[in-house]
Amino acid sequence: MAKRDELREEMERQRDEIIRQRNEIIQSIQYASLIQTSLLPQKKQIDKVFPRNFVLYLPKNIVSGDFYWMVSRGRKAYFAVADCTGHGVPGALMSILGISFLNEIVTLRVNLPANRILNLLREMVMKALHQTGDSTEALDGMDISLCIYDQEKNILQYAGANHPLYIIRGDVVIEYKPDRMPIGVSGIEEQPFTNRYVELKKNDTLYLFTDGYVDQFGGSEGRKFKFDPFRSLLLKIARLPMKTQKKVLLETFEEWKGEYIQVDDILVMGIKIP
Repeated sequence: MAKRDELREEMERQRDEIIRQRNEIIQSIQYASLIQTSLLPQKKQIDKVFPRNFVLYLPKNIVSGDFYWMVSRGRKAYFAVADCTGHGVPGALMSILGISFLNEIVTLRVNLPANRILNLLREMVMKALHQTGDSTEALDGMDISLCIYDQEKNILQYAGANHPLYIIRGDVVIEYKPDRMPIGVSGIEEQPFTNRYVELKKNDTLYLFTDGYVDQFGGSEGRKFKFDPFRSLLLKIARLPMKTQKKVLLETFEEWKGEYIQVDDILVMGIKIP
């Protein structure tokens, strides 16, 4: 009887220790989430440049591998949406690295075009991760769409690493395709990123996004949402107020996902040009 009591007490002690450790880990990750959130642009910061905007940001876990970024320099606004390798804690660490490097680049380098910023970001990420291109290395890095908006000239620069830019003008979705290479080491030789200049018009609507939304499984057949329905959805809602667009995107996502688990971080940024 005594041995049985001792065994039960030991099992309860181990259970309590597991619960304690689990709670400590969750508290640490929750605190990390506060730090990560503090590094993201504040709503008033985005509103100052683009009064009509929305950001749909749904981390899969407590912390996210997706991030958005914005910095103003004079009459130019630099902004980006990025998806780091993995999600949760590994992705969040990479996102903090990406935000820090982008801030450093635009602070120390003046008037760099969008593609040069991505070139430098790739160099800094590869150096920080000690990536040399060896076939045994992990392909850690990020995909990103980065834009520079000149408020005086109403000109947009876009450069992308695996992430496109959509602009809806009237009833047309204009897609600017990215370079098919990541920020970081890849299976192909690194090439300079491409810079694209876009003359914007009043009420053009810009959409930057990661692939979490289109890759979500759901519906009656348990398949991915995919890009064509996503483009059609954006075209359908583009004339609505930005707050309403965000609401429709969220409701559509939740309805599509249904009982399926969220497979990745979700990030969609919408911007209406004044």
